Amino acid sequence: MTDQTATPRAFSASVPLQGRIAIPGDKSISHRSLMLSALAVGESRVTGLLEGHDVLATAAAMRAMGASIERRDGEWRIHGVGVGGLLQPREALDMGNSGTSTRLLMGLVASHPITATFVGDASLSGRPMGRVIDPLSQMGADITASPGGRLPLMLRGLAPAIPFSYRLPVASAQVKSAILLAGLNTPGITEVIEPVPTRDHSERMLQGFGADLTVETDRDGTRYIHIRGEAELKPQTIVVPGDPSSAAFFIVAALIVPGSDVTIANVGLNPTRAGLVEVLQAMGGDIALLDARTVGGEPAADLRVRHSMLKGIDVDPAIAPSMIDEYPILFVAAALAEGRTTTTGLDELRVKESDRLAVMATGLKAIGVRVEESEDGLIIDGSGGDPLAGGAAIAGHLDHRICMSFAIAGLASKAPVTIDDIAPVATSFPNFEALLASLQQ
Repeated sequence: MTDQTATPRAFSASVPLQGRIAIPGDKSISHRSLMLSALAVGESRVTGLLEGHDVLATAAAMRAMGASIERRDGEWRIHGVGVGGLLQPREALDMGNSGTSTRLLMGLVASHPITATFVGDASLSGRPMGRVIDPLSQMGADITASPGGRLPLMLRGLAPAIPFSYRLPVASAQVKSAILLAGLNTPGITEVIEPVPTRDHSERMLQGFGADLTVETDRDGTRYIHIRGEAELKPQTIVVPGDPSSAAFFIVAALIVPGSDVTIANVGLNPTRAGLVEVLQAMGGDIALLDARTVGGEPAADLRVRHSMLKGIDVDPAIAPSMIDEYPILFVAAALAEGRTTTTGLDELRVKESDRLAVMATGLKAIGVRVEESEDGLIIDGSGGDPLAGGAAIAGHLDHRICMSFAIAGLASKAPVTIDDIAPVATSFPNFEALLASLQQ
């Protein structure tokens, strides 16, 4: 998983995209469903699980720590070990490219009396883990990381761990989730104070599995999340809705390729994740929500998206936590819009799989887009709907979202856009190219 041969791919101007597709399951919910099922007593069943490299890394890690996980007839069956029952893994846990797996599993291990070594690929090994190391160390975990708080790192858990109250210094669902997962096996009450709300999949799913978790919100919108430790989780049957971060690429593709009319089935629309749809609609995007419903405790709908003349806007930085992973593809939409799009408050993008602000700015300039990079965002002057120049080779930096964003840009370019290595896309969206091809028939 950590050594892949580069697979370049060129993406060219597209015929109108037409048809209906179903996207892979939500990655965030897939990770959490495996982890919590592995801590429940009894058998949980999961359908719609995203079967990309990132989620499979989580499955392999939970197996290594004692859970029984098997895939049968499209359904995943997990026999858990119970909270407190994780076993010492015999070998290092290979996280591949998955920052979510790494940070959340560090939280799980932190309050168990075991030692685990976390390793990953070159991209993941360059990402700092300090924002998770700090709170978990305060709970008693002994963490030895590589320089800069990076992988490889070794974590010695403490049981019983020390309950505490932690105010998130930056908006991060992964840090919040790591602390809550550590709190599962910590006696007493662990509190996370969240000044800026982030995706709440962990809270929803922990409550669904029977954890004693409460959320209070004050007048300023600050959330106080409390979890009572030494929990007993009950097995669940889970249906994973479609991943809005994966849907994002096809939403933008349909908006920018003339003549397109695409329906994307069963997209998760958790309000902490649906910021991109709101922003694109504000830009004039024709996105209709059909058959709104609840799937596995999460809001979902079918999205019908039709080609639209987008207009540049100033994107409110307050919406960033609800669409942080979707900014790369939003930048592509902005490149085809009429007028200027301004984004700010995106410091978080500099510590993702790559420095997504710098990488997107460089790549967009290479295909003819007027871009100005600031410390915490991009300013993009759009083409007014005219095709982009294209004709460049783009370095994806082993970042799946960068690769897919420029693949979509190629669909609205005069000359092909070549991605230096499309292989990282498999971490989150194994059938991305096949679905795209199905809409071009």
